[in-house]
Amino acid sequence: MSVPEQSRTTRTAVLVRPGELRVEERPRPRPSADEVLIEVTSVGVCGSDTHYYTHGRIGSYAVTSPLVLGHESAGVVLEVGRDVDPHRVGQRVSIEPGVPCRECEQCLGGRYNLCPDMVFHATPPVDGSLSEVITHHHAFAHPVPEEVSDDAAAMVEPLSVALWACRKAGVGPGDRVLVTGAGPVGLLCAQVARVAGAAEVVVADVNSHRLAVAAADRATHTVDVRDGTLEDWFGQRRRPHVLLECSGHAGSTVAGMAVLAPAGRAVLVGMGDDTLELPLSLVQERELLVTGVFRYANTWPTAIGLIASGQVRVDHLVTGHFGLDQTAQALTAAADDPHAIKSMIHPQT
Repeated sequence: MSVPEQSRTTRTAVLVRPGELRVEERPRPRPSADEVLIEVTSVGVCGSDTHYYTHGRIGSYAVTSPLVLGHESAGVVLEVGRDVDPHRVGQRVSIEPGVPCRECEQCLGGRYNLCPDMVFHATPPVDGSLSEVITHHHAFAHPVPEEVSDDAAAMVEPLSVALWACRKAGVGPGDRVLVTGAGPVGLLCAQVARVAGAAEVVVADVNSHRLAVAAADRATHTVDVRDGTLEDWFGQRRRPHVLLECSGHAGSTVAGMAVLAPAGRAVLVGMGDDTLELPLSLVQERELLVTGVFRYANTWPTAIGLIASGQVRVDHLVTGHFGLDQTAQALTAAADDPHAIKSMIHPQT
C-alpha cells in the first residue's frame, strides 16, 4: 500500500525533558518486513508515564534524550510489511508493547518478559505510542473483536499486569486475597482474582471513591486505611492467603505482609522506592513466599477474552479523554482529581 503524499508526517507527543512536552511533526514510519503500520486510536496513561514526565527516570531507566511516552495502546492496521498477511489491513488491534528477542534462554523458557534484549515502548531510549501512527511487530499486535472498544483494547495492558500478578500468586478457587492500592492495576487485580475463583477479595486504599468502584466490581470487602490499620481490620477475621501489593508504598507493603496467613504469598506489583526493609522474622516464621512482577508474558489472548466475554469490566475505569495536544494534562489528571482513575489519550483528535 502506498502512503498518500499529504500523510508523510505524523503528529507525535514528545517528552523533551522532565516537565516539558511538545507535539512535533515527525516523518511517518514505514513497516519493515515483519511489522504492521498502526493508526493509534487510544493510549492509556500509566503511572510510569507520569513518573517519567515529572521525574525523568524510573530506577535505572533515565530520560537522557527526547522520548515518546505511552505503552497502553490500541489502533487499526493501515499497512503491512512484505512478510505479513495483507488481510490484516483494517484489523483493530491491541498492542503488546514489548517485543522480545525470541531466542535467549528466558524467551525459550517461556519467560519472555525477562528477555534482556526486550524492546519495550516508552522505556528509554525506545519511543512509545503517543503518535498518530506507529510501526510494531505483527505478532505483538493482537486482533480484538468488535465487542471490545478501542479504550478497552488499550486497557488490555494494565489488565495483563493484573493477570500476571494473579498467576504469580497462584490465585485459585477459595483463596482469600488482599489487594493494597486501588489504582487501575489494583482494581483490575481484584476483578481477576474473583474471576480466578477467590472466595474473598479485600481491597484497601485511602481513596473512598476508588474503594466504591472496587465494591461495585465484586470486591467482597473494602478497607479505608485512614480509619484504622489492616491489622485492626482483620482482627479476628481469617487472614488472607495472598497479598497483591499494588500501591508501591513501603508502609502498605509491610502492613499487607503482616496480616498474611502462614504460608501466604506476597506479590509486589506497585513500583515505589528502590529498597524496602523486609520483615525477615515474619517471612521466616510464617514461611511467606515473596516475589515481584516484571511486566507479563502470554497474557494478551486471555485478557482480550475476559473483556470480550464481560467477565472483566474496564471501560468504566476510563475517567478522562484527551487529545494529543492535551497530553500533559492527561499525565497529571490523577494527581489533580481524586475521582480520576485512568486517563485515555486519543492521538487522532
